[in-house]
Formats: sequence, structure tokens, C-alpha cells
Amino acid sequence: MLRLIATSLCLRCQHVPLLLSNLRACSTLDSVENQQTVEALYELSVDIQKVRKLKGWVLHQSPAYTKEVASLLRDMGASAPIIAHILAVHPEAVLCNPEQLQAQQDLWMSVCPNHRELIGIIEKFPASFFSASSHLENQQKNIAYFQSLNLNKRIITKLMASAPQSFSRPVEQNQLMVCTLQQAYTELGGDEANMRIWLQKLLSQNPFVLLKPPEVLRQNLLFLKDRGFTTSELLRLLSKLRGFVTELNPDSMCRTLAFSQETIGCSDAELREIILKCPALLYHPESTLAERFEGLLSAGISMSQIIQTPTVLELTTQIVNYRIHHLKSRGYDVSTGSLDVINGTKKDFEMNFGKLQLRRERPLFNPVAPLKGDD
Repeated sequence: MLRLIATSLCLRCQHVPLLLSNLRACSTLDSVENQQTVEALYELSVDIQKVRKLKGWVLHQSPAYTKEVASLLRDMGASAPIIAHILAVHPEAVLCNPEQLQAQQDLWMSVCPNHRELIGIIEKFPASFFSASSHLENQQKNIAYFQSLNLNKRIITKLMASAPQSFSRPVEQNQLMVCTLQQAYTELGGDEANMRIWLQKLLSQNPFVLLKPPEVLRQNLLFLKDRGFTTSELLRLLSKLRGFVTELNPDSMCRTLAFSQETIGCSDAELREIILKCPALLYHPESTLAERFEGLLSAGISMSQIIQTPTVLELTTQIVNYRIHHLKSRGYDVSTGSLDVINGTKKDFEMNFGKLQLRRERPLFNPVAPLKGDD
């Protein structure tokens, strides 16, 4: 598991040295700060101290295009505070020349509906927009490929923003992973007519799935099949895991499943049913699961309740204790009631809690009870 995580992190960071080497190759590193850059950033109200602390090397580069970058962002509708924020968190942007900036703007606008949305993306993911010019051809080919799959433009934009590495690399690598996902979907009995929607949803939920080796997906599906999951159940798991099946490995799943089965005291068939309801049992380490089981049991919740609503194991012990405390203040005993009330997102809990409170404040109307009249 650690090996896969390390590989994932390395893949996600591959574009950084490429970008820096590209930018530094096109500029000269001086021993003193470029005063034109510093003054231009001051005029834009950029936090210079923050830049010096985190990426001071940028201030020593020459040439720099601070005014040109600010002008491009302004023309797309960015306000002064947004421009200052972008340049403070990603000052490397000032090293992009005007031609490079225009090329990136044209590229992004081919999938982005308007300038307003593009500015929102640049504000959140500046490094994805201000990328090295050497990646442009790969970016264009990858966009064309994903468009050929009839993916929604917003999905393509999200992929470009959150996983830019998958667009800066050769298109053949993405084609291989997408083909592997499509093949797995059809072999597990997925409906051909729904494949595009399924693939689109999976990629939007976990864009980094594209950066994983295809053999990881095959190995994990084979392991789960050997554990007794049917093809239809594997398809459900593949969809529920939202692409995170590629973050797993057989060794870690074997340990986690053995721990869960021993703790719950269930059969193989019962364990499979629990996993289908709560796939988190596959990827949480034993230490995390041990803490969560202990926290639930110490709160008075029985193992049979956990088996009935296993998704409660997706919540941290702190969240569970907080919710139980609030429910007790309204007279709800989780040890005898359903765990559905503490399950789900923060919004789900607040909605369930509100219903409980309303139910206590508004007594049920009894149609056969005598009406009170004036004496």
C-alpha cells in the first residue's frame, strides 16, 4: 500500500521538475532580485514576503512578464484581489511569456464554457494553467482524445485542472488506462449503452485513476474475484470505489479483510455482503478500523447494529462521538435505535437531527381523543 501511495505521489509531482526546468531554461538566474518583477508585484498588491519565503527563486529570474500575466487575467475578468492571490501562491506564472499564455488560454477555452469559469479554475489550480510550453502538444492530443470519447466538456476541464499530469504526458498512456477500464466494465457485465456515463462519473470522482498502471486494476479485480465476488458484485464495487480500486493492492486488502472478519465474527459470504455496503473496509488499514470499531462499541453500539449499517465505519471516531452526544441531548438512544440517523455526510446528519427535534416538539394528533371545550 505504501509503495503504491509513493508511486502515486511521484507520478503526481512529475510535472513540477519539468515545469521548473522549462521555465529556468528560458530565463536567467541572477544573484540579486529582479527589481522590475518586485515592483510590478508590489503594484498588484501581491504578498512579496510570502513569495520570498516559499518561492524566492522566482524573483531572481529574468526576463519576467508580470504585467502581461496580470493583463491577461484582468482581460478574462479577474479582479485585483484574485490576481494578487494567484501570483502569491503561484509566482512562477510571471515567467510564462505572452505567446505561451495565449496558447494556454486558447487551449483551455476549447473545453471551458467561458472566461469566468476559467478564472475560477486558475484561482484554484494555477499550476495547471501556467504549465510548460513543452506540454502543449500532448495537452492538445489528450483533449482531442477525451473529446472523441464524447465526455462532457466540464469533466475534461476538471481532469485538466485536478490532474494536469495526465494531459502533459503522451496520449497513448491515457488510452491504455481508459481501454483497461472499458474492458473491465464490459467483462463484468456492464451495459455498453451506459459505458460513457459510467466512465465519465468514475473519472470525475477520481481523476488520478488515469495515472495508475493498468495491471494494478487487473490484479485487484482478480483478487476480489478469488474472494468469491461475482462479476455483477465486482461491477458494483468498481463503481462504488469510484476509481480508488487502483489505490489498493492484494496484500493490504487481504490483511484488512482478515481483520474485519475476525472482529465481526462473520462468514465469508456475510463479509462480502458487508463490503458491498461499505467498500471502505477494503482500503482502511487495520489500525483505523480497530479504532473505529472500538469507538462504536464503547459508545454502546452493538456489533449487530454495525453489521446492519456498516457505512458508519466510514466516519471517524470524533465525528461519531460528536453526533451521538447531540442525539443524546435530544433523548435519542443510539444503542436501541437505528444507526442511519448518525450515518452519512454532515448535511445528512443535520437533516436527520432536525427531523428528530421536530418530531419531539410536535406531538402526534390523535383523531379519537376528546376535544377540549370551554367549561
